[in-house]
Amino acid sequence: MPVSTCFSSGLIPRTISRALRSYYNPTIISSSSSASSTFKSFSSCATCTCARTYKISPRQNIRIKGPFPTPSSPSSLTPAAAKQRRLLSTMSANKEYALLCLENPLLDIQAVGTEDLLKKYNLKANDAILASPEHTPLYEELLNNYDAKLIAGGAAQNTARGASYILPPNSVVFLGGVGDDKYAGILRDAVKQAGLRVEYRVDPKEPTGRCGVVITGHNRSLCTDLAAANHYDLEHLKSPKVWELVKNAQFYYVGGYHFTVCPPAIQALGEEAAANNKTFVVNVSAPFIAEFFKDPLDASSPYWDYVICNESEAASYARSHGLSVPETDVPGIAKALANLPKANAAKPRVAVVTQGTLPTVVAVQGQDAVRQFPVHAIDASQINDTNGAGDAFAGGFVAGLVQGKSLEESVDMGQWLARLSIQELGPSYPFPKQTYKSSS
Repeated sequence: MPVSTCFSSGLIPRTISRALRSYYNPTIISSSSSASSTFKSFSSCATCTCARTYKISPRQNIRIKGPFPTPSSPSSLTPAAAKQRRLLSTMSANKEYALLCLENPLLDIQAVGTEDLLKKYNLKANDAILASPEHTPLYEELLNNYDAKLIAGGAAQNTARGASYILPPNSVVFLGGVGDDKYAGILRDAVKQAGLRVEYRVDPKEPTGRCGVVITGHNRSLCTDLAAANHYDLEHLKSPKVWELVKNAQFYYVGGYHFTVCPPAIQALGEEAAANNKTFVVNVSAPFIAEFFKDPLDASSPYWDYVICNESEAASYARSHGLSVPETDVPGIAKALANLPKANAAKPRVAVVTQGTLPTVVAVQGQDAVRQFPVHAIDASQINDTNGAGDAFAGGFVAGLVQGKSLEESVDMGQWLARLSIQELGPSYPFPKQTYKSSS
């Protein structure tokens, strides 16, 4: 049966987050067969040895340059400095591929299924798991026997598509790992429709990462195989063709799930940004990143010019890092994130925390005031799918930065794109394209 394609969902981030949240202490594994089986299914998906104990493996070799000076810039940018930043951003927006994104590409395969299909693969109606060998035939069965929709997934790839929706053609390039198979070809076709350039590392042995989504009524059962996405390496980033794109880009965006894959690639982008006064944006992406991948996350933090997270990820960061503010104090956590030590003192760091329907919280390094921006109102009857709304927000926000917009307008652009996304299936955006209009 032929399959249809549409734009990407944000199901993979939710899949991984749910699956890993069950491990309160991943270094102490139950001796029961069920717990051992569950944990084994996760560790078999990862290529780095940190998957079993969440300690950093030799292949990740974090290195960081310091010490880092406290930013000498005033508590708020002077008009001249703000004008200069906007000028540089506007110049970069006119360059080809000014924005480079890095994380894990996955192909979502969504179909309306049956209870019998769930039973066949031992799946629950409203659940999210990481695939084991028994689930391997599921993906082909969805493609061949059901009216499957193919959606280009993975959090940062969703964000890259969102930025491409707003920016001119040839503005965004995405990096990640795929297999040498038909799924990679389908994925390339899907992102091409979005106007997104991809430079994938092609793994000759591992298949392209996939997420099977079985829809029954209002329930979704998610079964994901990370596969080749977990094999991205620094060698690909530093290859002449890709590194030329890195050198050309003025903005780097990294999704937090890549901290489980190749931290050296993240460090290389951070160092390049700091050394050349470029803009480095990191999205924490899931609560477990701040808790179980604390070391590589912290190693990259001096290079953050912008850090994005939601309220759950902020609470996880506060808990795992022993912040003095309560886990529920979102403005306090945002302020702590903004004021971490920074490598490039010429740019005060900005921390952005989304809270669903609650206001977006923004803190700037060196400023006492923490600002809050109410989200764009939408009637509940217009909401179709909230999966990936955070990815869409990041896409609009980063697009604003690339265009040289003010912080306020960049937040507004993020909220505008998220509002569009939740009215579609997955994180998708309406076509024909809509043009951003300020809410003020």
